[in-house]
Amino acid sequence: MKTIFRAVFYLRSNYVNKEGKTPVMLRIYLNNERLSIGSTGIAVQQSQWDSEKERLKGRTTEVLSTNLELDNIQSGLQTIFKKLEMTDAISLERIKSEYLGKKEEVETMMTLFDKHNKDIAKQVGISVSAATFQKYNVCKRHFTTFLQDKYKRSDIRLSELTYIIIHDFDIYLRTVVGQNPNTATKTMKTFKTITILGRKMGVIHHDPFLNHCFHLEPVNRGFLTHEEILKIANKNLGIQCLELVRDLFVFSCFTGLAYIDVANLTPENIVTLDDKQWIMTKRQKTSVATNVLLLDIPKNIIEKYSGKTYRNGKLFPMLTNQRTNSYLKEIADICGIKRT
Repeated sequence: MKTIFRAVFYLRSNYVNKEGKTPVMLRIYLNNERLSIGSTGIAVQQSQWDSEKERLKGRTTEVLSTNLELDNIQSGLQTIFKKLEMTDAISLERIKSEYLGKKEEVETMMTLFDKHNKDIAKQVGISVSAATFQKYNVCKRHFTTFLQDKYKRSDIRLSELTYIIIHDFDIYLRTVVGQNPNTATKTMKTFKTITILGRKMGVIHHDPFLNHCFHLEPVNRGFLTHEEILKIANKNLGIQCLELVRDLFVFSCFTGLAYIDVANLTPENIVTLDDKQWIMTKRQKTSVATNVLLLDIPKNIIEKYSGKTYRNGKLFPMLTNQRTNSYLKEIADICGIKRT
């Protein structure tokens, strides 16, 4: 299918400068998509503007000079379009970036990682979770050690990112790093996100993942019986950190909240309506509002940890997810609960 590109000039009709002139604005189109570039830096008298021809009317020196400026802008955009059309990197954002002279110096895998991760860091707490940011940092760290171990290099040029490097990195994650197949697949998907950014920026002109297959193995997560949960809940553990982890685990069982959602709870999330206590919160992963009626067991756990101030005003003192999982395995052993 032929790619159609065009540039459109129009007046910002709701603004007039001190000289009584109106800015000429620029918008570009690529097939059915469009993107505003903004002001051309040219201002004209509205009465002289021909909206059909997108040029000034008349033959004065000023009119001819202004129209020539607009011709040069249009010609420059067509040159940029034709250059990018020869690659896989053509997009409205790329054309705009080239036109405004804002091409970023991203030529290696590490500089691309750095740009992506810095952009993600700016969004933490707004539209991105700290866990997501950490995921990209871990991916970069694994790729860095992979390059050092496999190729004795600290970086590679983006043009060197071929399928064989993708393949070798996948094998490295499964063997040297020791990731299970599903974890390795998720890490590779994270890595692909970085390369997608490079393609959108126009600094990667090929798809290194073209022949790579992503496959997730089905996982049987198993479950605890009601009797096993009560056995854990009533067990005298005698160690404070184990009791904390046990209490938070039981709290999750009786509320249906994930670890991160329990960690995010504050006293303000506990609301009383019609003499009943509710948890009113929002799931971190999906941003979906969740209302949970509190039963006696989770109520008692909240009461056990109330009256104290925890970091960032949270409802419970929290350990890291890794330590929590480690202690849960220890608790399962103490309670004689075996799972493969």
